[in-house]
Amino acid sequence: MPESSFSRAETRALARLGPFELKDTFIRLAQEAQAGEPGQKETTVRAMLNAGRGNPNWTATGPREAFHALGYFALDESRRVWTADNLGGMPEKRGIGERFDSWVRRHPQLPGVELLTACVQYALARWAFDKDGFVHELADAVIGDNYPEPGRMLTHAEHIVRGYLGFEMFGPRPPKGDMSLFATEGGTAAMCYVFDSLVENGILRKGDKIALMTPVFAPYVEIPALDAYEFEVVEVRASLSAETGVRQWHHPREEVAKLADPAVRLVCVVNPGNPPSLALDDRVAEQIREIVATANPRLLIVTDDVYGTFVPGFRSLAADVPRNTLLVYSYSKHFGCTGWRLGVIGLHDDNVVDEMIADLPQERKDHLARRYRALTPEPEKLRFIDRLVADSRSVALRHTAGLSLPQQAMMVLFSLFDLLEEGQAYKEQVREVVRRRLDLLLEGARMKIADDDRRAGYYVELDLLAEAERVHGKAFADFLERTYEPLDPVLRLAAQTSVVLLPGGGFDGPEWSVRISLANLDDMDYLKIGHHLRELFREYVAEWTRSPSPRSPAGEAGPRGAAG
Repeated sequence: MPESSFSRAETRALARLGPFELKDTFIRLAQEAQAGEPGQKETTVRAMLNAGRGNPNWTATGPREAFHALGYFALDESRRVWTADNLGGMPEKRGIGERFDSWVRRHPQLPGVELLTACVQYALARWAFDKDGFVHELADAVIGDNYPEPGRMLTHAEHIVRGYLGFEMFGPRPPKGDMSLFATEGGTAAMCYVFDSLVENGILRKGDKIALMTPVFAPYVEIPALDAYEFEVVEVRASLSAETGVRQWHHPREEVAKLADPAVRLVCVVNPGNPPSLALDDRVAEQIREIVATANPRLLIVTDDVYGTFVPGFRSLAADVPRNTLLVYSYSKHFGCTGWRLGVIGLHDDNVVDEMIADLPQERKDHLARRYRALTPEPEKLRFIDRLVADSRSVALRHTAGLSLPQQAMMVLFSLFDLLEEGQAYKEQVREVVRRRLDLLLEGARMKIADDDRRAGYYVELDLLAEAERVHGKAFADFLERTYEPLDPVLRLAAQTSVVLLPGGGFDGPEWSVRISLANLDDMDYLKIGHHLRELFREYVAEWTRSPSPRSPAGEAGPRGAAG
């Protein structure tokens, strides 16, 4: 593998870009490599392997079939009210539950009807909904003929999604009290709304100190630096190692202790992590509980738990520290539905955010009362979760706020599907997919990672410098640092093998680490990526042995690690 065509100065300049912006450069290099050398036959051209994307290549088909079956029922209801060419009316609530049962009996062979029926029956049995009210909400939602009402989330939908989150995020020990939900356009919108509303309401101010539990999803690194926030960032680094050269990606006690500083107003955590893809261990959760109970009782926690379903027995910080935690969740990864944009913000009804708003200086409270006075005669009593909804539409357009109703209908069916046996079987299938791909990657690369039962495995972050030291010793690792920029491995892989990975440094991980998505390529592609990583190390070792006065590389007698 030839050296990168970029000079060290050019590589350093590229390293200032965010990882998702760098991705475009890697893709361009990979596409150029796909074309092959001049005169190369088309049949020998390499396929580009883009493992930089987190978009899964699986989809949950059952709930989608149920969604389309629901659509056919709702269309029949529309035509029942008003029949003309391509012109129907709004579904009627009265008697719709019985009409649904009759419709199901008449369409037993329609794909999705069986699962749709099971979902409706489960919901009616578990929550004792009024049948007409629930079925009408579903039919009206899938038609999309109304503005969302309530704007925060449809009434039955909120109960069902709360039940799903309670099962998958809290497990057998849910926190006391209820959690209110705001359905959003994916986790991305949820992040934007949370930061904006915290600032609008004076809970966070420009220049405040916030913490990030790193490595972390790149936007959490980039958002605090924006002009609207200019936060001072404290990094709580996952830096423990299982053994020399093998990253464990757990947060040491002394790092977590940084959150005890009352000047730290908020901490953001992706749990399980992106990119390390490990859930926080019980010790860290207990330490955060202790910090909130003693040294920093008004520490706000934003926990992004999109990968929680990939870890058996997962438990969110929203269960352990409910009063202080804003839960962000997206359906995108588990159900393979990034294009649907289905997300939710959860906040327990008894929470410190509302408490902090009530304790604001009177001048600030008067300002906020003017901001929200068009919504309620008592704006000072408006809960933060409802302020989020209003702020998402600049307050003045609050009456048209909310996630589109067809999206909410899909969210409901995904949730109900998960709570059935079929959904639990599906969950085991997608967990097995990422586990299998991780095994193939490591087999090809001959790399070692720490065993951990908290591993989601949706991504993996490999510390190449630590691997270099583990396999060939510190002298080789020092040679790499001395000779190359940390971006060199991902540039070489793209330019010479058409493999696209993202640099871990862009996620505030080690500079020489790479993030590999295990979600978006075919299984055997990960074995190929592993082989390319091993070849990359062999080339670096060859360059080391040709350098002035190199030490003999470890493992010359036989294959070892990534360079074996």
